[in-house]
Amino acid sequence: MAYAKKAPKANEAFQQLKSDIAAGTPGCAYVFYGEESYLREYYLGELRRVLVPAGFEEFNYHRLEGKDLTVQGLSEMAEAMPMMAERTLIVVTDWDIFKLNEEQREKMIAFLDDIPPYCCVVFVYDTVPYKPNKTLKKLCKAMGDHVRAVEFRAAENSDLITWIARRFRALGKDIDRQTAEYLIFTCGGLMTGLVPEITKIGTYAKGKTITQRDIDAVADPVLSAEVFKLSDAVLQGNYDEAARILGDLLKMQTEPIMILAALGSQLRRIYTARLAIDSGRDKYWLMELWDMKSDYPAKLLLSAARRTTADWCGDAVKMCQVLDRRMKSEKGIDAAGELKLLLVRLGARRK
Repeated sequence: MAYAKKAPKANEAFQQLKSDIAAGTPGCAYVFYGEESYLREYYLGELRRVLVPAGFEEFNYHRLEGKDLTVQGLSEMAEAMPMMAERTLIVVTDWDIFKLNEEQREKMIAFLDDIPPYCCVVFVYDTVPYKPNKTLKKLCKAMGDHVRAVEFRAAENSDLITWIARRFRALGKDIDRQTAEYLIFTCGGLMTGLVPEITKIGTYAKGKTITQRDIDAVADPVLSAEVFKLSDAVLQGNYDEAARILGDLLKMQTEPIMILAALGSQLRRIYTARLAIDSGRDKYWLMELWDMKSDYPAKLLLSAARRTTADWCGDAVKMCQVLDRRMKSEKGIDAAGELKLLLVRLGARRK
């Protein structure tokens, strides 16, 4: 089956930010948001490098917390002239601009219309989600006219693999593409989470080349990777291994409802992989269906699906849905015990 990889939606604001920094001409106002906090912090550092001369941070670099901040306080800070520099940099963290009261919104609109040209303001959304309220038309227009909203997304797979290889080379280690794919599957695709894992793995590994064993020995897997191993153990008829993985997740105080949600999601994916096999479709169909950035997880899904049937998958998904409703509606339910019982039932249905 032919497959045309969907082109990622252009991130023009991010590219413009990179161009602005490279040219040494950052704009007057940005919003920084998105799941990839590693890149966000990197480009905040780059802005600081370009705008704030070393030794003059006290006068030209200011960090403000959104809690209890007023537009008046921000305006006063912005009006302070730079010292021994052309620009000042103000970083405002977790200030939900779209929840300001009407008076503050009007003042914010006026501020955005007249930001001093020598000032660069960055509104950083870290723990607070960035959700523009389109009903506030005047504020949205002011933000659109004067503020560049830069989303920091997870890197494309090829870029991430190159970055991982570069990080390991800095530690004197090599890693091939397949092992890098395994690392991404195991620890997630965000640089923020990969940085400490790469450090641990690089320190632990005895050989020059990183192996999957090195990763398994010291890396902390994300929940989706652990649940994949759990579901795979069920499909292989290895209930003891599935129970061990579930026990480890519960010991780490992972909420049972989160484990169930991840398991249900994984079983739905395996179900679609089984349907793909039965209908003659390939890994590229799965990649498009689940918006996968590489074929690595698609191949794992197909391998898992070959061990089962569409009927078993359909029943398994329904069992997860039933338990999910019970966990959310029944008081006093033994959620951990019900999860263990679910594994027994899944194993029994497989026979």
